[in-house]
Amino acid sequence: MTYLRLLALGAKILLAASLLAALPAAAAEAEFKPKAETYICPSFTKPGVDCFLEAVDHLYTMCRQVKSIEVIEFGLEHAEEGVNGSKSEYCVDKHRASIGRFYQAALKEASGSKSALEALKALHAIWLSALADLKWHPPESGTEYQERLAHVYDTFHERATVVRTAIAETPAPKAKSSVPAKPQPTRKTASAQQAN
Repeated sequence: MTYLRLLALGAKILLAASLLAALPAAAAEAEFKPKAETYICPSFTKPGVDCFLEAVDHLYTMCRQVKSIEVIEFGLEHAEEGVNGSKSEYCVDKHRASIGRFYQAALKEASGSKSALEALKALHAIWLSALADLKWHPPESGTEYQERLAHVYDTFHERATVVRTAIAETPAPKAKSSVPAKPQPTRKTASAQQAN
């Protein structure tokens, strides 16, 4: 009887071990893996003008927060010394590269409006400049520094409004008529006329 009990207990242990081993594998398969679109522009599912306009705010905010952590950790005066600013520098480099595809998709979507294209290009240039300008400029006070960084959002939003207005004012392309065109009469060539 003890042999059967030991055998049953061994079977239960093996079953429990195999179930426990399967749990991490199942959890890894069910793990959420966001697409780049979800990371860059959380409110939109595909790249385009709206996604790019959101990404400008979102990615600037991410790098601004990284810079804020450096300022908290090292102080305004020392946030750029040595390798202290390396995290924010990495953030800027990373997001300059990551926004490229979304910027190109926005340009493609707005290609019907010259003014929208110019506004998108201007916004992109302002965004790049704002990322590079996350550094503290002595003799700025902490309050002046924070106000300067926060003011950039006003500029982003103003430029985004210009982009949206330009797109809204762009006339829709003329639709092709659904009525088939009348066939043109064929002309006889000179050789065909001589044959008659």
